[in-house]
Amino acid sequence: MIRPTLSRKVFVVFNTLVLTLITLLGIIPFIHLLSISLSSNTAATAGEVSLWPVGFNFDAYKYLGEKVEFFRSLGVSVERVVLGTAVNMFLVFITAFPLAKSREQFKFRTPYVWFFAVTMFFGGGLIPTYIVVKNTGLIDSIWALILPGALNVWNMVLMLNFFRTIPKELDEAATIDGAGHWTVLWRIYLPISLPSIATIGLFTIVGHWNAWFDGILYLNSPDKYPLQTYLSTLIMSINAQMQSLSLEQIKAMENLSEKTLQTAQIFMGALPIMVVYPFLQKYFVKGMTVGSVKE
Repeated sequence: MIRPTLSRKVFVVFNTLVLTLITLLGIIPFIHLLSISLSSNTAATAGEVSLWPVGFNFDAYKYLGEKVEFFRSLGVSVERVVLGTAVNMFLVFITAFPLAKSREQFKFRTPYVWFFAVTMFFGGGLIPTYIVVKNTGLIDSIWALILPGALNVWNMVLMLNFFRTIPKELDEAATIDGAGHWTVLWRIYLPISLPSIATIGLFTIVGHWNAWFDGILYLNSPDKYPLQTYLSTLIMSINAQMQSLSLEQIKAMENLSEKTLQTAQIFMGALPIMVVYPFLQKYFVKGMTVGSVKE
C-alpha cells in the first residue's frame, strides 16, 4: 500500500476546506430564507434574523397552506411540469437527432440549423405572441403555458452537440443490422446520452416550475394559475386583504408580514427542485459515451 505524501495530505485538506466553503455559500442563503419565513413580523422587518428564527412561528406557511387556491395552483404547476417537460424533451430529441447527422446523410442540415438558430436572437415580441396564442384558442388553458415555448432551441443545440460526439460507428452498425431511424434514436442515442438528458431535463423542469409571467398573460381564470403565478399575485394582494380584516383577525395574524410571506414562497418554490436535483446530479459528471467505442 502506497502511503500518501505530505503534499498529498495538504492538498486533500485544502481541497476539502474549499469545497466545504463553496457548499456553505450555496446552502446558507436558503437557511436564511427559511429562518425569516419562520420568524415573527417584528424580527423579520427589523432585520434581526440571521441563521436561526426569531419569534419562531409557522404563520406564513399556515397562511399559504390553508388556502384551497394554494393546493389547486400546486396541482396546476405539477401538471405543467409533467406535460411541459414531456413535450419539450420529445421535440428536442426528434429535432436534434437529424440535425446531428453529417451533410452526406442530411443534405439540408445547415439551413435547418440556421433556421432554428435565428429564433434564439430574434422573436416576434410579446404582442404578436399573445395574438398567436389567442387566435389558436389556447387562452385560459394549460396548453397556453406549454406550446408557445414547446421547443427550446438552446436545449436543442446542446443535445445536437451531444449527439455529434457519439461515434458514427454505432449508427452505422445499427443501420446494417436493419434498425430504422426511430430505433437508432430510442435504443442507441438516448441511452448513451443520459447525462445530457438529465441536464436538459433539469433545465426544463426548473424553467416550467419557476415561470409565472405567462400565467398572468394567458390565463383569465385565477383558479387555473400555476403556483408561481398564484404566489406572486398573493403577495401583491396581501396588504389589501389585511385592510379588510377585523381586529381579531389582524391580531391572530400579527406574525405575518409581506417579508415573511415572500421568503416563505421563495423557499416553497425552490424546495421541489432541491428535492429533484440529487437524483439527477449523478449524471452530470458522467461521460457522454460511457461503454461505447471510441474513434
